[in-house]
Amino acid sequence: MKISRTLINMLQHLMDGESVAASTLRKDIAETLLTEGLLTVQTHGSRRTFRAIDSIALKNYLQAHYEELRTVGDKDKYSYETRSEQAAETGNSKLVIVRSCPGFPVNSYEPIICSLSGNEFVINPPEGSFVFIDNWQQFTIPKDIVVVGIENMENFRMIRHQRKLFESVLGDIPLLFVSRYPQSKDLRKWLQIITNRYVHYGDFDLAGINIFLTEFHKYLEKRSSYLIPLDIEKRLIMGSKSRYNEQYGKYHDLCCDIHEIRFLIDLINKYHRGYDQEGYIG
Repeated sequence: MKISRTLINMLQHLMDGESVAASTLRKDIAETLLTEGLLTVQTHGSRRTFRAIDSIALKNYLQAHYEELRTVGDKDKYSYETRSEQAAETGNSKLVIVRSCPGFPVNSYEPIICSLSGNEFVINPPEGSFVFIDNWQQFTIPKDIVVVGIENMENFRMIRHQRKLFESVLGDIPLLFVSRYPQSKDLRKWLQIITNRYVHYGDFDLAGINIFLTEFHKYLEKRSSYLIPLDIEKRLIMGSKSRYNEQYGKYHDLCCDIHEIRFLIDLINKYHRGYDQEGYIG
């Protein structure tokens, strides 16, 4: 889908970490980026602005979906500035989408012995770092490991600050934390290959639940669940009403036959609020 030069400029501002007026983004693109958890809404009186939650993740997502954004910006950051440069290098002026960074990041706060390309591989990143799995097709983990998918990159980076939360909900069991950034289907495809239990840790709002149901539970079914903290009702009472109001028009019919998730949906609708998972970073 082609996008206008004006829209390209607005998206570039977002990728650079700047705020843009909500009215300057095309509605369908704004809704998609909000649903993906890539944008946050800031209110200034009657004005609303959008800002990237993680500018790198936003850039990866936009460049994967819009050809026009793959040649925007610093020449050092992109493979080809123009098609003529690509033709000179490859003999083909047709722009080919090349994913320079396939895979997904993983994290843990205890050593986990895995296998990568048939070789033993220990995941034990020190605090302040994580590991990126490129060859995910040949990445396997022990069957007793529970995989926890974290939507927000800040939460993913700071898992040790949320250890009490994980233990209170999941117990004292070995956990491997994963993130789907850069935005791609690689993580979900890997989860479909393995047989491990999957727990989704996202925002406690209607859009966050919809992401889980449509992008993970739909494919993993009974071995997937949503992480629901024991104190979620108290947190929702203090949550964001504007977040709920922004999502209600699109997700007011959201329903689920899973008891725990239906309970969470009912709480969100009861208090007309949503709660960001960053609030659990202790």
